[in-house]
Amino acid sequence: MPKKKSKKEESSDSDSGPEDRGPAKKQKKSPEDENSWDLGKNRYVKLTEFKGKWYVNIREFYESDGELKPGKKGIMLTMEQWQKFKGIVGELDEAIKKNV
Repeated sequence: MPKKKSKKEESSDSDSGPEDRGPAKKQKKSPEDENSWDLGKNRYVKLTEFKGKWYVNIREFYESDGELKPGKKGIMLTMEQWQKFKGIVGELDEAIKKNV
């Protein structure tokens, strides 16, 4: 009578170890790409195109089902607004130095 194989003997001959078995763990997906910069605390600055125009999008993201998704909290600046913002950064820095 042939000997029954144990479960250990029935396993595949692949290089996969026990950590590779079972359902895959969900990894937190990030909105990061080549046109995205992390500001910390799930806030990102992204250069985005919408309806043929480019915007600087500063937005807070939230986690849902293991993925980061854009939230309502944020602002999307046109290129004109972005240029104006860049122009006042020096003044803003000076005001911060005086008040903080």
